Amino acid sequence: MPSSFNSIDLFGPGPHRFAQGPQGNAIIPLAVLAPLTPGTTAYGMLDLEVIVTGRLVADSESDLWTKRNAIAAVLASPAVPATLIDHHAHSWTNMTFYRFIESDRTDRGRKHSLSFTALFRKNLLSTAGDG
Repeated sequence: MPSSFNSIDLFGPGPHRFAQGPQGNAIIPLAVLAPLTPGTTAYGMLDLEVIVTGRLVADSESDLWTKRNAIAAVLASPAVPATLIDHHAHSWTNMTFYRFIESDRTDRGRKHSLSFTALFRKNLLSTAGDG
């Protein structure tokens, strides 16, 4: 099963993997709220973040640019929430694709490839219960 975001296979057929970011409470220093106050306080839950790392693979440089442009077209402002599905059929609902980070070089051999990191986030405060 291919992975997808908003029913679009963005990262296939190259290898890629999914990981969740840190989970738990956001902690802030009390001095932010009241100067010279020691300690920290829990401010609320961190937003759920899913990190996709992998490699775009194409037969030519032109095909690789087509893949890059397709990914860039999905990045939008304002961000549009959709369902993110990994290649094991696990899904995260109401995720926004907010950043795509390419490596500093294209690798050329029998295939052309580019490593990447894609970041997706859900605001847990506004979509409690999903996921």
